[in-house]
Amino acid sequence: FNFKEIKREDKMKKLIGLFLVGVISVIISTGSYAADLTMRISLQLPIKSHLGQNLLLFKQEVETKSNNSIKIEIYDSAQLYKDKEVPAAVGSGSIEAGVASLTRYVGDIPAVDIFYQPFLFDSEEKVRKAVEKGSAIRGPIDEAIKGTGSTVLWWQAYGGAIMLSNGGPISNPGDMKGKKVRVFGKTLGQFVEATGGAPTLISGSEQYLAYQRGTVDVGMTGVSGVKSRKLYEVMDTITVTNHADIEFIVVVNTNWWSGLSDEQRKIISDAASVAEKSVRDKMSQIEAEAYDIAKSNGMNVVIPSKSDIEAFKKASSSVYENYKSKAGELGEKLLNAASNL
Repeated sequence: FNFKEIKREDKMKKLIGLFLVGVISVIISTGSYAADLTMRISLQLPIKSHLGQNLLLFKQEVETKSNNSIKIEIYDSAQLYKDKEVPAAVGSGSIEAGVASLTRYVGDIPAVDIFYQPFLFDSEEKVRKAVEKGSAIRGPIDEAIKGTGSTVLWWQAYGGAIMLSNGGPISNPGDMKGKKVRVFGKTLGQFVEATGGAPTLISGSEQYLAYQRGTVDVGMTGVSGVKSRKLYEVMDTITVTNHADIEFIVVVNTNWWSGLSDEQRKIISDAASVAEKSVRDKMSQIEAEAYDIAKSNGMNVVIPSKSDIEAFKKASSSVYENYKSKAGELGEKLLNAASNL
């Protein structure tokens, strides 16, 4: 044995060990080794969807501004909860945050389906005014959601509702007659019934199989979903009705939120503002790209005529009456505000 070589090796190991301890100490002292706070977010869409990419932007903003003392964990593709399960999961504190379609709150707050009143928000200008933070429409909705144990962080634009079908478009109520139609809310189901179809409530993550198996004849979604969920593989026609405005919201458990420090809340709130503006400003481009991808994959895109849209409006007028009867004073207030846009 060469004892000099062994002693030299032992000294080297000790030096390397001391170096590693020093590096770890520096990392811990800068706050970038271990997070002081972890915020889990449930998302039912794939991370590659524009809502998933929006959450990644939020994550980057929070972790950068907090020097990694706040860690954001995103569980996409309904790994933890389906869309319909998010309000209860967040409200109960089972998870810190989640993304849900606004209509998932209709059971507690019927007035939220103001955005699904047929053709009410028929321009981007009207939508932007309606969803502006503190507006006469969004403000009361955000306040009402607090009663479910959740606080709204930001709204995520998803675009206008379209129809998906095979073999031809759904351009007017006549095309809807007798068709089984996938919907993602009761009010949209009323629209389908009023225009001659039979609604079936199917979650977003189950759409592909429903179309593939023929569970329904017609789909209802936002065009960005055609891209992110590859729905062009199972449907061949898009009808651009834009009969409703689809909005998602990112909510946090109110008790968890209240327990954060002022600095933590500010970092998260500022990041939420950045994320909300980003997705809203990009929505037109996102939809345009989704239509291009749909076309490049063989889908036919049909825009109904003005007379066809008028026929849809006339046939679905009962949806407004149902809304007024169920949404109460808040619903009346939101309808009046919408009429002033």
